[in-house]
Amino acid sequence: MFGPIDFARLERLLATPLGWAELALTVACFAVGRLVDRAILRRSAHAPPGTRLVAGVTRMAMPLVALALLFVARIAWNRYAISRFIDLGIVLAGALAGIRMLLFTLRRLAPNVAWLKGWERAISFTVWTLVALHLLGITPEIAEELDAHRLPLGKGEASLLTLLKGAAAILVTIAVSLWLSGLVEQRLMKTDMDLSHRALLSKFVSAVLLVVGVLVALQTIGLDLTVLSVFGGALGVGIGLGLQKLASNYIAGFVILMDRSIRLGDLITVSDRHGVVTNVTSRYCVVRSLDGVEAIVPNETLVTTTVLNHSFSAKDVRVAVAVQVAYGTDLDRALAVLREVARGHPRVDTEPPREPAAFVVRFAESGIDLELGFWIRDPENGQLNVKSDLNLAVWKAFQAAGIAVPYPQREVRLIGGAPLPSAG
Repeated sequence: MFGPIDFARLERLLATPLGWAELALTVACFAVGRLVDRAILRRSAHAPPGTRLVAGVTRMAMPLVALALLFVARIAWNRYAISRFIDLGIVLAGALAGIRMLLFTLRRLAPNVAWLKGWERAISFTVWTLVALHLLGITPEIAEELDAHRLPLGKGEASLLTLLKGAAAILVTIAVSLWLSGLVEQRLMKTDMDLSHRALLSKFVSAVLLVVGVLVALQTIGLDLTVLSVFGGALGVGIGLGLQKLASNYIAGFVILMDRSIRLGDLITVSDRHGVVTNVTSRYCVVRSLDGVEAIVPNETLVTTTVLNHSFSAKDVRVAVAVQVAYGTDLDRALAVLREVARGHPRVDTEPPREPAAFVVRFAESGIDLELGFWIRDPENGQLNVKSDLNLAVWKAFQAAGIAVPYPQREVRLIGGAPLPSAG
């Protein structure tokens, strides 16, 4: 059943009505499987969220239904004649079901591997096409043609078939390495380890698995690893010359993850950017400002320049609101009103020793400058909104208490010169 197709036999079979009937029965089994698959998808789309089937299960409905129908048809058909087209359909449906089952299992085991979802259809189509080409007997001819073309590689030579096998082995090992690293990352995220250490350990494991997988793949195809010494030397020269910035960013990324100087959720100021660190990778950090703009800052910048980390040891931030009162104002009363207004805001810390405080700053030209200082525990939610709320509350409280907020006044004196004309 799993060998190449005997086209001469199929051609003789199609010369009889019985052969066309078997072919029609095989196609009908796939058509019924497709109809069942469409019906399941429609019913799942209109079902409540808690009762919907997993998308991977619905994608396996068509090959599984077709496979079951083909087995039943094969049992019934063998009573009259030997099945040929039905056997071919069973192999194709079984291959498609196995491929989709394998990919669905990988997605369930590694839900954090984002590339698997995007490449699922491409992988399924490629593997199924290879199975179909094998059944058609084309793969041996393709293999012989590729093996006949050889390319120089180091001291020896390698055929195109060997290179393609090596590329396929490398792709498979990379996929397995990424899948294993996704599993490790998923396990690490459930531990009580510090978030920076978890990110560092997961990236280190991913890099080690990737390198080991590629070396194992190259060794399995018989490639001499000493050939890579030339590539390694060229890579070292490239890193020393043109890729030094990229290499320094990666090294700085591991330094940041190890010393925990910048962590996820920190409120930092670097260069002209001020915001919250939303992502830390091995090459860059993402700083999301309070206006929603995200800046991608290279890790080298964070290591070689001064970074203001407003939440390195604590997230609390002191905020000040300046206000001016007229001369002749009862300052004790004004300061008490400021402190009372600050205590009424839900985001202001009112616990000692960081309770709100009011101060007399200076005696200015038009009035007396006061300052209201307070602490907030959630600076990532913004500071301007707190200042606006308190300025409005202070304005209303001063009006209720009869405290005047002065405006600039100028006294002009004319000395000498011609008298001003009279109004009449």
